[in-house]
Amino acid sequence: MAASNDTRTSRLRAWMLEGLSDMGKGRPSVPKAEPATSHEGQPWWRVMCLTGVDYFSTLGYQPGIAALAAGLLSPIATIVLVIVTLAGALPVYRRVAEESPHGAGSIAMLSRLLSFWKGKLFVLTLLGFAATDFLITITLSAADASTHLVENPHLEKALHDQQVLITMILVALLGAVFLKGFLEAIGVAVALVGIYLVLNVVVVITGFAHVFTEGHVVTDWTAALTTEHGSAFAMIGVALIVFPKLALGLSGFETGVAVMPHVKGAPADTEARPTGRILGAKKLLTTAALIMSVFLIATSFITTVLIPHKEFETGGKANGRALAYLSHQYLGNTFGTVYDVSTILILWFAGASAMAGLLNLMPRYLPKYGMAPHWARAVRPMVIVFTLVAFLVTWLFDADVDAQGGAYATGVLVLICSAAIAVTIAARKAGQRGWTIAFGAISATFLYTTVVNVIERPDGVKIGACFIAGIILISLASRLARAFELRVTHIELDEMAERFIRDVSHRRARFIANEPDRRDAAEYREKIEQIRSDNDIPAPEDFVFMEVTVTDPSEFEGDMSVRGEVMHGRYRVLTVESSSVPNALAALLLHARDTTGTCPHIYFEWTEGNPFANFVRFFLFGQGEVAPVTREILREAEPDRARRPRVHVG
Repeated sequence: MAASNDTRTSRLRAWMLEGLSDMGKGRPSVPKAEPATSHEGQPWWRVMCLTGVDYFSTLGYQPGIAALAAGLLSPIATIVLVIVTLAGALPVYRRVAEESPHGAGSIAMLSRLLSFWKGKLFVLTLLGFAATDFLITITLSAADASTHLVENPHLEKALHDQQVLITMILVALLGAVFLKGFLEAIGVAVALVGIYLVLNVVVVITGFAHVFTEGHVVTDWTAALTTEHGSAFAMIGVALIVFPKLALGLSGFETGVAVMPHVKGAPADTEARPTGRILGAKKLLTTAALIMSVFLIATSFITTVLIPHKEFETGGKANGRALAYLSHQYLGNTFGTVYDVSTILILWFAGASAMAGLLNLMPRYLPKYGMAPHWARAVRPMVIVFTLVAFLVTWLFDADVDAQGGAYATGVLVLICSAAIAVTIAARKAGQRGWTIAFGAISATFLYTTVVNVIERPDGVKIGACFIAGIILISLASRLARAFELRVTHIELDEMAERFIRDVSHRRARFIANEPDRRDAAEYREKIEQIRSDNDIPAPEDFVFMEVTVTDPSEFEGDMSVRGEVMHGRYRVLTVESSSVPNALAALLLHARDTTGTCPHIYFEWTEGNPFANFVRFFLFGQGEVAPVTREILREAEPDRARRPRVHVG
């Protein structure tokens, strides 16, 4: 029975961690695998459906939001939104797809501009807003789907006051789809988007047919517009003012680039330059934006002229479901019910694109920075984590769509702002003056929109700040817990360094850890004399020096290059650049042991100063009390004491 339980546990663990990379856990001397020459994935139009369940599903509530925000000006304000989409967001994200084709998006572009801890904290802040955007997409869409379900005339009595429970069930079902597998998520998205768009085409055509047969509705609308606003300039001015309230209609672009790795590339693609994947992503972004733009303008017009304004308000039959109202009104309850079901399903599954974005974005940064457990690279454990967080958000906000709207808009706008600024900088560095000016103007537009949105709905920033604080605190705690992991992913030695290690292995392999200072002959001579005196080593024994220069101490893991040189005609020195002195030394010792079959010895001198202060120096700056930390890293990396490199301190 015990064996059977162990087998089931082992199978469950293997299933949960399927696809987990062993980066940083294996031998540091293992060579890297060659990058794939082509990219396997899905056709761009199928991946577009995955982002489209988020983007297109906003038709379920966007016309109603526009009507409440702009009133009779809803179609004009929506045209402003479409112009910003096609002339602003679309060019920005097409450039992001070029500059960051591996799905890291604008965050990766901006992170390259900043190094050290300020860069990591900056990325964590942007990840906080990304988490706000994606997680609120999951919870808000599920809550809106449950609202449509609860308010259905046939189910209203049975499901009254059950919205929180229904929302959590929908979130759990979404998580179950991703636990089953990503390809299943794309297949479901294609079916939902196809059916939903076809039904919307029917509703839009029917709406325009009634507009043409009831010609007075247009004249009534234009007359009311003229009476209320006077001139065309006044209408445009008011439309520009209310535009930030329609910003939810811009959602979907960040997830569009986040799921780029799943777009099928061309046979000639390389990992460094996946041209086919980039072209597919551009088609994805452009097609989605054009489809959505047509629907936004058409639906805002027919809902404004055909639905009485009072029906858009709280308690009205078109509140949050304007197109559903028209489908019931003009196509009958049978078609209306089918449309309701389709809307509920696509709103529920809108969280799929957000989940896909989270699964691509978070494991890309947090484990690499040492700010998440190693299992965070695997898909299924992260699906469970994100699902649990979505449960918490749903409970805290009582599945209220309006309460989450401000946070959603803030997350969307901050990410679009970061993307616009990133491509502006990229264009400037490339010497493209025209594009720099154009992207600068787009950045200013989105900054204005973000500031206005924050002023009007400060709760969005507060929620975003909670996500940011949570990510930073958990990340720092995780990095602290992983402080003694072996972090070197690959070691590359030049010919001279390999020769030094081979030569010294013929005797007892002895290395001296030396902090490079003057690097003159006296420094090396005095260091050898001190080590011999402190450790009572006979004069005939020879040594190889190891010198580590710290580059960016905020980097958690990465490759390491080792160069061998002879100083002053007699002292052999292995020089290394790394983010951490103890990690570099431990990795090099293990590499020497694995390649020569001998157990090396390394000699240190004690570091002066407070042990706690030295640990903080190691944690933040990669230095500090090197000897005991090197020994601890070796102990964790090699449990067998007989095979563990020896550490001597004098």
